[in-house]
Amino acid sequence: MFTRQEISQSEHQAWFTGLQRDPLRCALLYEEDGLPLGVITLRRLQGMSVAEWGFYRDPGAPKGTGFPMGVLALDHAFKFLGLHKVYGEVIGSNVASIGFHRRLGFLQEGLLRDHFETNGCYEDVLCFGILAEEWKSMREQKL
Repeated sequence: MFTRQEISQSEHQAWFTGLQRDPLRCALLYEEDGLPLGVITLRRLQGMSVAEWGFYRDPGAPKGTGFPMGVLALDHAFKFLGLHKVYGEVIGSNVASIGFHRRLGFLQEGLLRDHFETNGCYEDVLCFGILAEEWKSMREQKL
């Protein structure tokens, strides 16, 4: 999901309620010194060991917070959940997120042309993925 507008309290509550009822989704809260700085969600595809991830970093979080969040989430996905693959989609204009995925070792697997509309303009969406074996072989190099 691509969201640029502020999310209301009722929208947050509906999201949490749906999360609790859905056995295919999990949310990982990232904290430093007891302060919540972000959330990563993993949504497993029905009957598969593949999951889509979603990522939210608090705008006030210290610079560089996203990388350790990503490392811990991928460790959880592959070691604890036993997933084979994690994938995500990124709006083409989100240069920071594209770099983030590449830095973690994700490969671009596809391009959805003019896939996302905002304010009457269409943007491409890039599809990224990483396999458990790829993460295992490159994890130590990333740290």
